[in-house]
Amino acid sequence: MRVDEVKMIRARAAILFAPTLVGAVYGMNLDHMPEVRWTFGYPFALGLMLVVSVALYLAFKRRGWL
Repeated sequence: MRVDEVKMIRARAAILFAPTLVGAVYGMNLDHMPEVRWTFGYPFALGLMLVVSVALYLAFKRRGWL
């Protein structure tokens, strides 16, 4: 396996890890999180996942890893 292929795999794994991490934290159903009772808590979590994923994609694309 070449170094370029390893970088591409690592970049894709990082992009998929970010929404997984946010979803795992929000999926714990903790009562003391203020975002849980907030009306826009769920859309905020989805938006956060999208923004982080797109930012990582653009950063890795700029470096030539994708």
